[in-house]
Amino acid sequence: MNEVAKRMRDYVPKYYTEMPVATNILDREAEEIARLDASIDDVIAQFFIETATWGLTHWERIFGLTTDLTKTYAQRREILLSRLRGVGTVTAELIENVAQAYANGDVDVDINAPAYTVIITFVSSLGVPDQIDALKAAVRDITPAHLAIEYVFRFYTYAELAAGGRTYGDVAATGKTYGEIYNRGLT
Repeated sequence: MNEVAKRMRDYVPKYYTEMPVATNILDREAEEIARLDASIDDVIAQFFIETATWGLTHWERIFGLTTDLTKTYAQRREILLSRLRGVGTVTAELIENVAQAYANGDVDVDINAPAYTVIITFVSSLGVPDQIDALKAAVRDITPAHLAIEYVFRFYTYAELAAGGRTYGDVAATGKTYGEIYNRGLT
């Protein structure tokens, strides 16, 4: 608001700054303009899936999805982005783009044509992605029905733990459970 008020005062004669009524009017108008600017910025943010909040409902309607308010904005955006990326001829690259929207990391997609199988390997993230069911539905939605889909996950192994030179006490001090370490590592 201070920047708006300063710019407004630059447009009026200097003697207005000595008039309490005039400066009060300028300050109140500056507040209103600042609120209006914020509202405009918020509406513009709704035009893009990556920045939308309350506008996600409209995006979900456009893509024919059911709005699930129990999911976070980030989770809802992942679903929408996968739908947006999942348009066109089905190729390994297309499946990879859709899967990466959910994986929060790199994936490798291999199409084994003789076995009629698509193999999706999660390369850079550990464990099963949080929205694996939504990912499976999105990939199944774009993949031809005659192809099977296999998912290969990477887990934090005991060999990796031992290679890190950590003792049992070091691992126990993290407070993480076996499942958390197995699925997400020690980082």
